Amino acid sequence: MRLRPLLGAAAGAALLLLTGAAATPATAAPTPSGALTVDSVGRIAADGTVTLSGTYRCQSSSGPVFVSSSVSQGSSTTRYGIGGTRAVCDGAKHRWVNTGRPMPVALVPGAAHVEATIMELRTFSGLPLPYFHAVHRQAITLTRG
Repeated sequence: MRLRPLLGAAAGAALLLLTGAAATPATAAPTPSGALTVDSVGRIAADGTVTLSGTYRCQSSSGPVFVSSSVSQGSSTTRYGIGGTRAVCDGAKHRWVNTGRPMPVALVPGAAHVEATIMELRTFSGLPLPYFHAVHRQAITLTRG
């Protein structure tokens, strides 16, 4: 029995499957199909709730779309999710506002780093997978209020 050719064929088939899956739109890198901004000032309420905001624009979608945001402070690599807003992809410029209360960590007024994304859930082979229309990273200032 020739085992080596069978293994080679199986490896080749697996490689084709992996390559095909990696090239699907659901796993593609952000494209210029969207634009995103982050306001330079975020707010921290007395109870620790953080509010981040900005604008977005996206052209079209085939599934639900959201603007998500996260924040970090200092040299920490830990990011805290701050809410999510349902987006409308009609080509027009819209405002987004996300709020969230990171627990158990309390963020403090001062410099922070925000990452915001426009993410769509596209169905591929029956599974909802993320497709990123735009990603924006920006340094901001968190203030009390």
